[in-house]
Order: sequence, then C-alpha cells, then structure tokens
Amino acid sequence: MHERSRAKWFFVGPGILWVLAFTIFPLLYSLRLAFMRARLGQPQTFNGLKNFGRAFSDYRFWNSLEVTIIFLLASVVLTVSLGLGLALLFNRPMRGQRVFRSLFTMPLFAAPIAMGYLGLTIFHEQVGAVNTVLRALGMVNLPPWFSDVWLARLTIVLVDVWQWTPFCFLVLLAGLQGLPEEIYEAAALDSSSGWDTFRFVTLPLLAPVLFTVTMLRMVEAVKILDIPFSMTNGGPGAATQTLSFYIYLTGLRNFNAGYASALAYLLLVMVLIISLFFFNRLRQIYE
Repeated sequence: MHERSRAKWFFVGPGILWVLAFTIFPLLYSLRLAFMRARLGQPQTFNGLKNFGRAFSDYRFWNSLEVTIIFLLASVVLTVSLGLGLALLFNRPMRGQRVFRSLFTMPLFAAPIAMGYLGLTIFHEQVGAVNTVLRALGMVNLPPWFSDVWLARLTIVLVDVWQWTPFCFLVLLAGLQGLPEEIYEAAALDSSSGWDTFRFVTLPLLAPVLFTVTMLRMVEAVKILDIPFSMTNGGPGAATQTLSFYIYLTGLRNFNAGYASALAYLLLVMVLIISLFFFNRLRQIYE
C-alpha cells in the first residue's frame, strides 16, 4: 500500500510542479509586481496603487480597452452566429458531411500568428489577393485595408472569425445532435412552423451550449494579441492595439513590468466579470 502511494506521487508530482512553476508562481509574482515600481535595470520599490491609478488616467489604456471591446463584440457575434447557422444547416444527413467537417476545421488548428500573416497576405493593399481580384474586376479606388482605421479593424475581425467559426460550429452541431427527437416530432404534429420550432424548441434546449460557447469565445477574444501583432502591428496608429497588445508593449518593449502587471490584472478582472456573468446565466437556466 505504501509503494502504491509513492507510485501515485511519482505520476502526479510532475503535474503539480508544472502548475506551481508556470501558473501559481507567475500569478503571485506578477501580483507583487503590480504594486511595485519595477523597470528593467532599476531597483524595485513599493508603489502602492499608483500603477492602477495610472491606468485610469492613461489614454492609451482607454483606447486599447475600446478597441478590445469593439473587437470582442464584433468577433463573438459573428463567430457564434455563423457557427449556429452552419450547425443548423448541417444538422441533417447529407453527402460529404465528414469531408466538409475535416476541411472546415483546418483554420482552427493553425497558429493565430500564422493566420495573421496569412491575413496580411490576403488583404495587402498592393499585391493582396482581395485587391488583386477587385482590380481585375475594374475597381479603381481600392480599399485601403491597413490605412483606414475601421477597415483595419474589420480585417482583424474577419481573420479571427475565419479561425474560430469552426469551433463554434462543431460544438453547436454536437449540441444540436444531442437534442431529443421526440420534441421535434411533437412540434411537427402541432404543425409548428420552422421559425417557431427554432425559437421555442431549439433555442431553449440549446441555450446551455450556446452560453458556454459564447463565454469561451468572449474569454478568448478579450485576450487577442497574435493577429493584430502580425497583421497590422497595432496600426494605423493605435487603431488595432488591443489591451493585450498594450500590455505586451508596456512590459516587453518598454520594460515597465510593474505597470504591465497592473494592466494584466485589470484584464484578468475583466475576464472574470465576463465569466461570472455567464456562469450566473447558466445557473439560472439549469435551475
């Protein structure tokens, strides 16, 4: 029995050490840094709440927060809506469904920074695929994808939607295929229209899955860094500079670790608020 207990720790121990070294310790150390004046090459001194106070008076923080919220709303609405639409479309027997699923999920397994460089290639204003097609169709005034503020934001959203729609599609399709068929048979006997069946039968039954997918997408979208970094480098100006991007610039380019840690904890609070809201909604659904 004693040897069995030792063997258990032999297998569990590396996982515990990994969590302590790469999760717990960085979390606690960054929390300490958030209350310090910490710059590379300078002695660390206690700073109290000044780093957090500085954030609320920093226009770049508010700009990056605004960009993050705009991106969050646009990306989540589009990915969940498209994923649900495709799930409803393919929730029936059809030829080639397995092949489509395999092809459709390929962007999901690509690295986000690679997707960003691919988006840069597609939307490049001079030699990009989109403007090349538009030029061939006779358009003279080609869209300045990376020079215009809102077009640059649109390109970031489109690439992110391209990558994450397959995730929503697969999860929602699995949710639809797990719904009981008896309810739909009863709805058909009741001569309900397709819209009424979707509104009063499918949506209520699918609500837990839908809320879960939306929550996961919001938590993922609020942390986005790779795609704007590789596509626009935060430009034009700071139009596509998300909060994660600003934290990266503050901590790893300007070497202000204390202020970057405070910004990171503000982002963490934002993610926790989103998660708590959706968990409360899920609890209300199940109750």
